[in-house]
Amino acid sequence: MKKKIAILGSTGSIGKTTFNIIKNNQNDFEIVLLTTNKNINRILHQVKLLKVKNILISSEPHYLKLKKRLKNSKIKVHNNLDNLQKIFKKKIDYTMCAISGLAGLKPTIEAIKFSKTIAIANKESIICGWQFIDKALRKNKTNFIPIDSEHFSIWTLLKNQNIENVKRIYLTASGGPFLNKKKSHINNIKPKYALKHPNWKMGKKISIDSATLMNKIFEVLEAKKIFNLDISKFKIIIHPKSYIHAIVHFKNGLVKFLAHDTNMSVPIINSLYINSDVFNYKDGNLKFEKLNGLNFIKPDIKKFPVVKLLDKVPNKQSYFETILISINDVLVDKYLRGDINYLSLNVNLMKLIKIPYFTRYYKLKPKNIIDIKIMIKKVINYLNKIKLN
Repeated sequence: MKKKIAILGSTGSIGKTTFNIIKNNQNDFEIVLLTTNKNINRILHQVKLLKVKNILISSEPHYLKLKKRLKNSKIKVHNNLDNLQKIFKKKIDYTMCAISGLAGLKPTIEAIKFSKTIAIANKESIICGWQFIDKALRKNKTNFIPIDSEHFSIWTLLKNQNIENVKRIYLTASGGPFLNKKKSHINNIKPKYALKHPNWKMGKKISIDSATLMNKIFEVLEAKKIFNLDISKFKIIIHPKSYIHAIVHFKNGLVKFLAHDTNMSVPIINSLYINSDVFNYKDGNLKFEKLNGLNFIKPDIKKFPVVKLLDKVPNKQSYFETILISINDVLVDKYLRGDINYLSLNVNLMKLIKIPYFTRYYKLKPKNIIDIKIMIKKVINYLNKIKLN
């Protein structure tokens, strides 16, 4: 019997990769729902390729436009997550949550109610709203699989392991496009160079975060939540080849690591077939040339000052993570627009996270998703009022 699949955010990078995997394995899977915010042309193309019966468009104007366009079609067009109850008469097998940013938090929690397994490729939702996601997972007895390559690797390495036996977990980072550049050479570097990631094809925002190593800070915060470990258990290590995605050092002296190509289809297809018979990944040849001379490097704090943020992370749930993500979002946007330079991106982030206006919230925690949204607005409004160097 085919597994029934929903893809939330099917027109984004992870969503498109998931869709293509299913398109190439139609004997095993059937898509019952695709969603997007505004990309109606892309989702319509997907719907026609695999004859999907349900689509959900978040943007009201785009929903109305497509609804009119498909008025004589058998395709059902939805606009509200409350319609999930109408779409899914019973739990489906697997939902991929690939909506970017905190906009994905509410859809993720709603989808958990109707999914046997939920795969999440949205670090912001996990970092800021894990307490709500975890509660929904437990209440609905839904299985959870993290899809970020690092977290999928850790999750795989920790299977059937006593979490108390973990001494240290290393998350690897490529070092980005400026690993071998002098700090003085990148202070005023233009965004087009920061966007040139050496190993991965990614969006603009995540490419800048990878250049500063901020993305790796977020991944540590994400791992801390998912695996319920103290922040001190995690370390960041530079691995320019990006072939090893995580290393787990156990107290018994064993060290395990997981390697795969720089292709997100690897964790995605493995998550889709997690309880299935053996399958073959089409490009699964072992890359010995990448394993020879792995070359692990400690991050240079002067070049990657954001690494120091790990010393400031509260171990208890608080607004710290939401504020950090929101400050970074605003600064990256300003850098991409040319309003601040690369040096200012790092300097302002490290300065703003310590100001009293924000630190007063670090002992408080959000009670619901609305609280998180309110805090995001506070951060954005504050940053738009002050002058950044």
